[in-house]
Amino acid sequence: MPVLHNLVSNEELKARMLAETEPRTTVSFYKYFTIENPRAFRDALYLTLTKLKVFGRVYVAAEGINAQVSVPASQYEQMKAALYDFHPALNNLRMNIALDDDGKSFWVLRLKVRERIVADGITDDTFDASDVGDYLKAAEVNAMLDDPQAVFVDMRNHYEYEVGHFDNALEIPADTFRDQLPMAVDMLQQDKDKKIVMYCTGGIRCEKASAWMRHNGYENVYHIEGGIIEYARRAREQGLPVRFKGKNFVFDERMGERISEDVIANCHQCGEPCDTHVNCLNDGCHLLFIQCPACAEKFNHCCSPICMEELALPPEEQRARRAGRENGNKIFNKSRGLLSTTMHIPSPEE
Repeated sequence: MPVLHNLVSNEELKARMLAETEPRTTVSFYKYFTIENPRAFRDALYLTLTKLKVFGRVYVAAEGINAQVSVPASQYEQMKAALYDFHPALNNLRMNIALDDDGKSFWVLRLKVRERIVADGITDDTFDASDVGDYLKAAEVNAMLDDPQAVFVDMRNHYEYEVGHFDNALEIPADTFRDQLPMAVDMLQQDKDKKIVMYCTGGIRCEKASAWMRHNGYENVYHIEGGIIEYARRAREQGLPVRFKGKNFVFDERMGERISEDVIANCHQCGEPCDTHVNCLNDGCHLLFIQCPACAEKFNHCCSPICMEELALPPEEQRARRAGRENGNKIFNKSRGLLSTTMHIPSPEE
């Protein structure tokens, strides 16, 4: 029986990827459709993608598939054809090709079965995820941005919104998508008669959010087809103004795609204009935060003097300090400060 998971260390896999000479294409895609046997679907898809040297993160659930992957440029068309043929629901699947791509986004294929491809927290059995709002293409998005009766709603997490968004877009201030859904319904009550335009990175979150808004009585609901990625690509191709400002946060090694030259965020340590997300270099922290080059040098790529001090200790003492400590990826939140309590950093399906 073939091996259906990776057996090589992350360090070796990353070294192999960096040694590749052929450029890679980073692409994301998703599709809501019913999968009767997610485990069998996952295993067969793993074999298909492995043969094409695909790296990335893929989630499969009974409700569909969600993927962010990289593929050797010469294999892109073959991968697309293989996906189209893999299941009838994937025929002509929309592929969101990365905008600002160095091909170094992933170095291993991780394909997992999940309860949902988007963790939404919805328990209402009457909810129909297919009853979505109307799609908006690039020109229609720009027209809506000039419509005083339209409200743009950003369905991404606060650290994504911080580095890039549409002007005057409403931020739903929650750490996870499941928390945003009920909050959006409440926050938009006074705008129920307006046009509600929802958007996210690649379309998967705002598509489900548009269905949830319709489920809760909102009638004039729209969402941007293919999210920020597809909007920016099509606007550029069609010679339209790109109205999204700043960076589009992405959940891979790049941590961001430059959409416009505007820098709308600030370094979390000194306050200077900056929109570069990094993880604290201290293995006992790994806080996700924004750090400018000057502070990176000053703090040795750490989030605080405490982490800087710990990083300077001998490896054995660092490990001793971490023993028994609750550790995990954390995210900076302005209301909590750099030394916020440990929290899970949501993945793109959240």
